[in-house]
Amino acid sequence: MKLRKQVTVCGGAIFCVAVFSLYLMLDRVQHDPARRQSGGNFPRSQISVLQNRIEQLEQLLEENHQIISHIKDSVMELTDTGAVSPSGHLPFRSANGSWVLPFDGRPTFLTIKPQDCQFAAGTRVQADVQMVDVYSLLKFDNPDGGVWKQGFDITYELDEWDNEPLQVFVVPHSHNDPGWVKTFDKYFTDQTQHILNNMVVKLAEDPRRKFIWSEISYFSKWWETADVHKQEAMRKLILGGQLEIVTGGWVMTDEANAHYFAIIDQLIEGHQWLERNLGITPRSGWAVDPFGHSATMSYLLKRANLTSMLIQRVHYSIKKHFSSTRNLEFMWRQAWDTGSSTDIFCHMMPFYSYDVPHTCGPDPKICCQFDFKRLPGGRINCPWKVPPKAVVEANVAERAQLLLDQYRKKSKLYRSKVLLVPLGDDFRYDKALEWDQQYINYQKLFDYMNSHPELHVQAQFGTLTDYFNAVYKANGVTPGSRPADYPVLSGDFFAYADREDHYWTGYFTSRPFYKSLDRVIESHLRGAEILYSLAVASARHAGMEGRYPVSDYALLVDARRSVGLFQHHDAITGTAKENVVIDYGTKLLRSLIGLKRVIINAAHFLVMKNKEFYRFYQTEPFLEMDDRRATQDSQPQRTLIELDPAGPRFYLHPLASFISSATPTPSCAHDCFFLLRYLVLFNPIEQERLCVVTVLVNTLRVRVLTEDGQTLPVQLSAQWSSSTQMSAEVFEATFMVRLPPLGLAVFHLYDSADSPMTLRSDTLLRLSGRSVTAQASDPLPVRSQLADSQTFYISSQALTLGFSGTTGLLESIKRKDDPQEVKVQMQFVVYGTAPSKDKSGAYLFLPDGKAKPYNQKEPPVVRVVEGPLFSEVVAHYQHFQQIVRIHNVPGLDSLSIDITIVVDIRDQTNKELAMRLVTDIQSGDVFYTDLNAFQIQPRRHYQKLPLQANFYPMPSQAYIQDSYHRLTLHTAQALGVSSLESGQLEVIMDRRLMQDDNRGLGQGLKDNKKTANRFRLLLERRSSNNKMMDSATTSFPSIVSHMTNAILNHEVLALPVLPKRRGIPQLQTFSPLKSFLPCDFHLLNLRSIQNPQDAQSPSPYTALILHRLALDCGLEAQSLGFNCTSTQGQLNISNLFKNLDLQLLQPMSLTLMHSSTPLANDSTISLDPMEISAFKLKLR
Repeated sequence: MKLRKQVTVCGGAIFCVAVFSLYLMLDRVQHDPARRQSGGNFPRSQISVLQNRIEQLEQLLEENHQIISHIKDSVMELTDTGAVSPSGHLPFRSANGSWVLPFDGRPTFLTIKPQDCQFAAGTRVQADVQMVDVYSLLKFDNPDGGVWKQGFDITYELDEWDNEPLQVFVVPHSHNDPGWVKTFDKYFTDQTQHILNNMVVKLAEDPRRKFIWSEISYFSKWWETADVHKQEAMRKLILGGQLEIVTGGWVMTDEANAHYFAIIDQLIEGHQWLERNLGITPRSGWAVDPFGHSATMSYLLKRANLTSMLIQRVHYSIKKHFSSTRNLEFMWRQAWDTGSSTDIFCHMMPFYSYDVPHTCGPDPKICCQFDFKRLPGGRINCPWKVPPKAVVEANVAERAQLLLDQYRKKSKLYRSKVLLVPLGDDFRYDKALEWDQQYINYQKLFDYMNSHPELHVQAQFGTLTDYFNAVYKANGVTPGSRPADYPVLSGDFFAYADREDHYWTGYFTSRPFYKSLDRVIESHLRGAEILYSLAVASARHAGMEGRYPVSDYALLVDARRSVGLFQHHDAITGTAKENVVIDYGTKLLRSLIGLKRVIINAAHFLVMKNKEFYRFYQTEPFLEMDDRRATQDSQPQRTLIELDPAGPRFYLHPLASFISSATPTPSCAHDCFFLLRYLVLFNPIEQERLCVVTVLVNTLRVRVLTEDGQTLPVQLSAQWSSSTQMSAEVFEATFMVRLPPLGLAVFHLYDSADSPMTLRSDTLLRLSGRSVTAQASDPLPVRSQLADSQTFYISSQALTLGFSGTTGLLESIKRKDDPQEVKVQMQFVVYGTAPSKDKSGAYLFLPDGKAKPYNQKEPPVVRVVEGPLFSEVVAHYQHFQQIVRIHNVPGLDSLSIDITIVVDIRDQTNKELAMRLVTDIQSGDVFYTDLNAFQIQPRRHYQKLPLQANFYPMPSQAYIQDSYHRLTLHTAQALGVSSLESGQLEVIMDRRLMQDDNRGLGQGLKDNKKTANRFRLLLERRSSNNKMMDSATTSFPSIVSHMTNAILNHEVLALPVLPKRRGIPQLQTFSPLKSFLPCDFHLLNLRSIQNPQDAQSPSPYTALILHRLALDCGLEAQSLGFNCTSTQGQLNISNLFKNLDLQLLQPMSLTLMHSSTPLANDSTISLDPMEISAFKLKLR
């Protein structure tokens, strides 16, 4: 007590001295005769002197203010007279019962320039073909089309090619799935390596032979095992034009569930590999197997400088319609494009499949006879019972005429007299025999056709780009340009059906556990890339590159490739065999652990106040991971921060503006604190963040301080092991923080006697009449009551939520600034599978009619937790838990509802669990879903289609709206979504299916995991002067919606500093940005570019990838809790990063293969709304 008084007196004395000093300074300025002049006669020189003196005085005042602040804070902390918050107030309850929090009170502003709102409201260049119109137009009936079952009879006149012969390009290919029925490595060992080994030999035998290859994941693996001679032979085939690398991504990515960050990343990984090893740049895209096609893909290929692309899996009715209108080739334009800058030439294959029976023409019975792998005596044959015949002199005329008839019929579906005929299938050409069978027999057919001018045909093997170049040449345009009279198309190609009512909409949700894990790892990969790039640049700047673990780059490469592999269209889709899924999961977990290591090592270096004290020990990490996963299919367990009152004790240095550990002392009364733990928080988003963070601690006597010693309000809550059982050893400590953009902030936690700033949650268990009681181990109070049917509420300063007294599920949302309560009723429903022979499986959704309400005999146990920082309602059901939480902090974090649905349907049979939101929003039959988290696609619910056809992929969000409100469901994992009635949104949460759906997998979905599906639900109100502007083809999120998606998908990482015997060096917040990034810019990646000589180490260059968001400003803007401005797309890169010099600024194509002239380092770059651009930087 005596010491406290002394410190208080001492602090007060210093305070007085500082104030008195200021008084003397002011007095001197006022009375110094040298400074006084007769009124109005100041010489200019003296005016400037006076201005300088005033500026110096202002600076002195500011410095004294800071000193006094630190003294005041330290005195308050030391005297412990009731610790205060940054604002000097304690949390308190307002008259309506909601908590009011102390807040740093910093003014923030939201200023979006009107020009930055015009894009969303602007007019678009109309496309000739809008996919939304096509859906309205078609009947989606399925009449028998004859030999082309899903099409029509094709006829032609014999003289049609007299003036311009038919050019036929037969393109041999082999579709290699990087994992499906076998694992990636097993496929490589059994088949892929043999395909590539045979390719080197067989293509070299005849320069007329051609082939295309797509998947770089396999090609790179083969390259690493091939000897120099094979590598050289392969390089020669590529440079000589016999082998073309098409698309060139790490995989042929799924286009429904994949996030655009990951699609771009796997494309970069493949293209960078090609550039380093082969020096080639892909020209044409090839996507024959993704189950539906996204407009995002066409945009990304265009930005990567590809000129043409091909797609295959499109609804059979759309293929038929496009065939009948000869629109199978078109310029694919983005719906939001105001010009034609996003156009890319696209070829759609017309028939059922990419296999040989469905590629030469409309009659599979005939085409199968020209798949020479099926010659009699082989392992596969033709289902149409007519086998192929080897081509010999006696039959070549008849065989050539039969094949040419198919070629001519197929060509009638296109606008040019150039024909593409793919020749291949899954894992084809793995035996030398097949190379001979296909190439020798086809060459005989070509030779015959080409030597008979009366046939008016020129047939040859070709690559994909050979075909496209011939189309451009025939139309007299440069490659990539729009040929005259070719249509422009906007829209996408979901949902896909290959026959009857077999819609491939199940895979939008299949295996949601891994869809969720994928996104967690993507966020870690982006965060690790950014921190690694900044740490290496900072180490170079400080001349410490040799002391930093630059070798962590190998961990980044491994993670890029694991994430890339998982974007494959049988991986993230959930459509691989169970053992293959485990293989993917194991690779992903290994990468996640590696990424956490990269983040920890970078954070260690960046938060060191004095880099001279930086020491890196491989076996002794400085920080702990935020969480751990025991196995690839287990839920993450958050790291426990142990604050041990019996552990080592530390003096607190008097008047320090931060707490630092000094020498331990054996005796401790009231002049020291218990074990101090440092916590580093990483904010992976490019905007400042005001939010709540929750960590696990082992004591209720916890205090949290900022870096400069200010005590933060803490809400203590129980950790629950079941619906009614709480832990007596582990507790949740939740506190509010302000974090710098892309930065690392330092906090202190220690065991301390109760502080007025540490408040305990108020917990109520609503129980049914059953004899269930709360097992409260009494550090934290729990009340219980019998549940009734009355609606009950939780509130924050921004929102009030109503819940059903009976079900414990969400019923309504009321915004504090809106007099209207909006009905938002959460329901859970169950789909069965069709009773017919064809049932739902990994790919297909074939329900047994409308969903039935989820029912369980016993009422749920409902837990209501309320406190100053958050309130939540947890409803425990047999197969799911609903956790609905609202945060009581100013700004963005409080504007949406945090929802977690923990799903476990492992005891179900042929059931699919869905969450349905039923609202009074008058949305009609229109709803909106995103494509790859990049853009919004308007949808319509069609009664003419079966229920399953109205489901769409939802990688990041879906919304419904009317003239007054928009309700957006943001998601942290890709799932299937629909709106089956006006005012509804419905999401499939998990699917358990006992049978295969006959698409080649040979298994059902029986390996379900306990899965936490995470969402944010955002209710926005339209401005009174802004009626709904959305056209039928475009829509855009608001700035609040964009930011909400960012905070959901990029969680704050809480990294505890491991206790050290020798003490912790001084740490400080790392804030890398010199100036705020405009808030309509998303920093997609800051990716260290590989060393050209060594793929496992970085070059001095970094790729900066930026995306400018398009904003709907018609929704009421609310304070985000941080400064948010827009700049009409302008950004100065040289002013972006603090303490780093920009030595190169070079615009690049999206995958860094094509470069433009470097800009002056101080140049301002400009991005249009929706534009993604890449730049090569040199930072040091």
